[in-house]
Amino acid sequence: MADDEVARVVREMLSVIPAGCSWLLPVTNDDGTVTDFRIAAAGGTTRDIYQRGVKRVDGLVSQFYPSVVGGELWHIYHDVLRTGEPRRMEEFRYDETQAGVVAHSLFDVTVHRVLGGLLVWWQRLDEDRRRLANTELLGSLGWSEYDLGTGESTWSPGMYRIFEHDPDLGPLSRAQLAATIPAEDRGISETAWQTLDSGAASDVTVRFQVGAGVKYLRILSDLVCDSGGKPLKINAVVQDVTAREDSRTAIDRLRDQLRTREMTALAEHRLATQLQHMIQPVPREPLPLPGLRVLVNYLPAGNSIQVGGDWYHAETLPDGRVVLAVGDVAGHGLGAANGMAHLRFALIAWLSIGVYDPATLLGHLNRLCGRLRISGTAVLGVYDPAPRRLEWGRAGHAAPLLARNGTAESLPLGRGLLLGADDSASYEEMSETLEPGDRVLFFTDGLVERRGGPSLLPGVLARLAGGDDPLTTPSPDDDTCTLLATVL
Repeated sequence: MADDEVARVVREMLSVIPAGCSWLLPVTNDDGTVTDFRIAAAGGTTRDIYQRGVKRVDGLVSQFYPSVVGGELWHIYHDVLRTGEPRRMEEFRYDETQAGVVAHSLFDVTVHRVLGGLLVWWQRLDEDRRRLANTELLGSLGWSEYDLGTGESTWSPGMYRIFEHDPDLGPLSRAQLAATIPAEDRGISETAWQTLDSGAASDVTVRFQVGAGVKYLRILSDLVCDSGGKPLKINAVVQDVTAREDSRTAIDRLRDQLRTREMTALAEHRLATQLQHMIQPVPREPLPLPGLRVLVNYLPAGNSIQVGGDWYHAETLPDGRVVLAVGDVAGHGLGAANGMAHLRFALIAWLSIGVYDPATLLGHLNRLCGRLRISGTAVLGVYDPAPRRLEWGRAGHAAPLLARNGTAESLPLGRGLLLGADDSASYEEMSETLEPGDRVLFFTDGLVERRGGPSLLPGVLARLAGGDDPLTTPSPDDDTCTLLATVL
């Protein structure tokens, strides 16, 4: 490609690049000594300090930027042209005495040897820094970046001003910052971390002990992840809102207290949900157990901010029978999720040592609840596929529902006290022989009960049986598990 064609292509490319850049070709005398640089191409969308874009093309550096000649950057140009090694000059100060032009400008300059010349990139620093500094000052703002891998923080000047901290000492560590938060506000800080852990942005106002006084700081944070979703760093913008907080009315303060409590409850809900899913993930497909197809579904109440203590277990025993259990620990939130974990894993442990009798297992669960000082309900059955026999018992729980030949009803209610109510309670074992095509539903009370409203049990029975509604009446080819999914 001819030199003129190369220059044309480079000019066309640089003219659309949104950055301060130029392509310089060396100008030599008769003995080959480089005496100047000709601007062969220049960025057309970004202007220099003289507001010149592509108008610089074919001009000389000595003509357009005379103060560069003979200086440090001039020598860098010559070194890169000679060695081919790229160079970077940080915070290059360009001074100008011409009227109507900024007197002192600051740039980062990068120089590469390209196609026999120099590709020079200019990134202006002074105006961006000035804008940022003034924005931080006027808004009582600062920004920080926390690297989750190294634990290192980066602070803007505004952060040092807000925390009245010497910049020479570097940013305060996370532990140092936590130590300046009053004890009653630490829950808010922890809520922010939990919110970030869920992938959402956090916006909280927290008090900090700064010097001899207390400052109210509003902190807006967001989490930055890699392409695989792994968290890398946390970016935060901090604003000192002490003056605003000090002037607020009592009503405003009460509103924020309510919002803080709601956020704390939301964080607890998220933690409980994560714990619940870790302990007993809900399978998406039916479980193919001996003689059965088992569908599990869980739907928390749409208007509840907290997670309940509902749990289930379905397992094939070594002798080919199947154990099925559903339970509910009283209460909501982390306490209920913790109790649910204890009961479910205890049941698995007893099954692993050969305890299969439903009444005996309920007795063990009852005594465990007494030790843990919790209460709950459960229904537990063992199904033998050969005779199609279901042996089951209950502890304060609703009896399973049985649908057969277009009708549905509750199984007879056996004797069984609430778990945790009396260590000496005994549990009655019931028996039911199932038929091909039967549907049996183990459920917790949330399916049929609504606070302040009538029982939903009649509607559940009608839907489980098929009812008269053509939308829910199963055809002979309907999948039983699909029908159960509509019931749930």
